[in-house]
Amino acid sequence: MTRNIGILGAMAQEIDEVKALLTEKTIVKIANREFVVGKIGNVRCVVAFSKWGKVAATITATLLIQEFAVTDLIFIGTAGALADGLKVGDIVISKRLVQHDLDARPIISRFELPLLNRVYVDSNPELTELAGKAVANLLDKGVDKMVGEEAVKDFNLAPTLYFGDIASGDQFINSNEKREEILVLLPDVLCVEMEGAAVAQVCLEFGTPFTVIRTISDTADHNARVDFGKFIVEVANAYSRAIIGEIVRLV
Repeated sequence: MTRNIGILGAMAQEIDEVKALLTEKTIVKIANREFVVGKIGNVRCVVAFSKWGKVAATITATLLIQEFAVTDLIFIGTAGALADGLKVGDIVISKRLVQHDLDARPIISRFELPLLNRVYVDSNPELTELAGKAVANLLDKGVDKMVGEEAVKDFNLAPTLYFGDIASGDQFINSNEKREEILVLLPDVLCVEMEGAAVAQVCLEFGTPFTVIRTISDTADHNARVDFGKFIVEVANAYSRAIIGEIVRLV
């Protein structure tokens, strides 16, 4: 089967360097979204900014599948750490995704996806393994090869790769109280963001293999000290380029 990989970025700045990898580029505009179609190496890819939040990301993922017939979907971006021990610059690859703000009780259980009879959506094992191998290869070579020595020093980067649960919701989590509330209810969740679980549901219903890759940019509480804008440009964007490039090389 010929691969046609859809790549979604949580923020426009996080995929600028991924777009730069594309050759034979064309731009298609649909529903106020820009889809950049081209090749990375010999693999056809379509890169798009998901826009923020579950509804916006759902629209973008659906368009990738229906309009561009992607065979695989990779979501890449930043997230806030929930689990103790995660630090800025660590990389989390999804095993399962859950919507932490979904609550249709008493009709169905909390977090359960209506009519799907499940709380979690599993990432595609093969694509997740491929992403893990790509990240491991890059970390073995050294994070400085991805972002440069200055960024390593500025952000004190010593990244670790994790596989685990990721939670999504239409909330920016920036308090200890909310962080602890999510962890009490969903103790296996490693990090939190605003799009991944919605994209996962789209892929589940269309039968499209997917995985979600998140770089930890903060600790999802008010104690974060990282310059977020600078981190996105100097670290997350470089991570995205390196990781996507390595995944495509391994395909």
